[in-house]
Amino acid sequence: MKKLQERIASEGKVLPGNIIKVDGFLNHRIDTALMVDIADEFGKLFDMDKVTTILTAEASGIALATICAQRYGKSMVFAKKAKSDNIEGGLYASDIFSYTYKKKVTLLVSSEWISSDDKVLIVDDFMANGEAMRGLCDIVVAAGAELVGIGCAVEKGFQGGGDRLREGGYNLHSLAIIESAEPGNIVFREGT
Repeated sequence: MKKLQERIASEGKVLPGNIIKVDGFLNHRIDTALMVDIADEFGKLFDMDKVTTILTAEASGIALATICAQRYGKSMVFAKKAKSDNIEGGLYASDIFSYTYKKKVTLLVSSEWISSDDKVLIVDDFMANGEAMRGLCDIVVAAGAELVGIGCAVEKGFQGGGDRLREGGYNLHSLAIIESAEPGNIVFREGT
């Protein structure tokens, strides 16, 4: 998606440790018009009439998933990273390693909000190693739901998470795949 790539190239920063900072428009301060454009692009890539639920992980994926859900009239569920007192009943859980936080976390979704009747589209703002996406896929499988696909705004292609998911047969579409990143020079994969 050209518009997204242009924003990354002009406003994104490459920090030590291969961190791509896009928090000025994607995952801290939110450009809602850009989020609507991303939702529209996902609507071209996935059969939104088939989707019943949009699933993401806490916290930075929530804004994009909410806009997508609102745009297409779907429910939205986010996996929590800690059990809170207001979650009751059964839980679907998946242990992942968080690239952002450099530690193991457990993604949790109440069994009340995803069932075998659901057709789920996973949506997230950013993918590094693909662990959060893998964990969300595990939750969909545990619920007995159908995974329609995975939509990601920005993927760090050089870390291989997206490629592993595609090789695993997942219907993954990332709108901007970064092949390499150095301060002042972000290179995108051709065809994204």
